[in-house]
Amino acid sequence: MNVIEDWSAELKREAESTRSLLGRIPEDKFSWRPHPKSMSLGQLALHAAGVPGGLALLLNEAVSEVPVVPLPEPATRQELLEALEWSVSLAESKLREWGEDGIRDTWKLVSKGETVLEAPRIDMVRTLMFNHVYHHRGQLTVYLRLLGIPVPGMYGPSADEQ
Repeated sequence: MNVIEDWSAELKREAESTRSLLGRIPEDKFSWRPHPKSMSLGQLALHAAGVPGGLALLLNEAVSEVPVVPLPEPATRQELLEALEWSVSLAESKLREWGEDGIRDTWKLVSKGETVLEAPRIDMVRTLMFNHVYHHRGQLTVYLRLLGIPVPGMYGPSADEQ
């Protein structure tokens, strides 16, 4: 297999874990936050669902302006799950579009014309499109634990599934 095939498989496999986690989030807790500086549960969940696709769009251009990331709350759990489906589909589509050559192109993030970051797209896909989701998914498990909601296993059973 090549990088594109490996990462497409990882994207789909990890989306299953994310879907399982999003499915546990109660709609009546979307506005709950563990700290005033924290995103609400709904904001964090919708952000995590949209990261792969949103970052695929950002990484699609050779040069991208630092984005303003909106953090709306979803209205329903279904909205979260639909956002995840759209996001994963778009990310996989972009991976395939870039191919083995395009994934290695240089990508640049700029702010008002000044370079903030410049790296091969392949590095940013791993860091931003993949690892970023795992980071937010971990945050979501802590939010659920604080709310007393059973946490699904991601890489084997959780303490709630023993």
